[in-house]
Amino acid sequence: MQNITLWFQLGTLGMIGGTLAMGYALWRVPGETAREDWLLVGVGGIATVAYALLTVGFGTVSGSNGHTVYVVRYVDWLLTTPMHVAFLAIIAGASGRRLWELVGFQAATILFGLAGAIVSGPAKWTLFAVGGLTFGRVLWLLYGPVTDAVRERDEGTAGIHRTLLNFVAVLWLVYPVIWILAPSGIGAMDLETQALVVTYIDVVAKVGFGLIALNWRAVDAVVGGEATEADAEPAAEDVSTAD
Repeated sequence: MQNITLWFQLGTLGMIGGTLAMGYALWRVPGETAREDWLLVGVGGIATVAYALLTVGFGTVSGSNGHTVYVVRYVDWLLTTPMHVAFLAIIAGASGRRLWELVGFQAATILFGLAGAIVSGPAKWTLFAVGGLTFGRVLWLLYGPVTDAVRERDEGTAGIHRTLLNFVAVLWLVYPVIWILAPSGIGAMDLETQALVVTYIDVVAKVGFGLIALNWRAVDAVVGGEATEADAEPAAEDVSTAD
């Protein structure tokens, strides 16, 4: 248990550092920043609170098999993973209906995962399977209609969208595997290893996603500003020539 607390403490520090880095990156973005960028900093802030609560032992319940279920972690995911899919939908220019569909299915994925972790027997695997189907729907929406929408935008936006989507999709595909191996599933992975692996992936997914996106936003702002200046110079020369 002592090592589990240590992993949560390291997770808290990682989230604090990552959130501060994302806040600094957001502050450094020249000009007006898009409102959706605050979702990225919000993800870090929520995760920081969640890991701090886990560190002090708050927010756990016993599953039907007697194993520990970290409900606070699921609450974190219930809030933050929909924020990530919403960010992807917004920068892609997807419709509001697609955005809310994504958010709804992603939230449902987490809720089914939590319910499956608490109960036992066939109900556990039924809930896990339903959660898998809702997550499959999320991936289909992201790689289907949302990716189609971003193809209508500029090459830079399409490129960063592809990078962020692949980054988060690969990492998120690890969570169901951990769920199956951990005490919530077949119990082949002990609680301490589960805490270590999930904490590591959490920090990488949340902080990495945010910093990649904000770095792109900063570069895009600089390139956009240079392009505007380049366009303005010939116009000024034309006015001078006309005089």
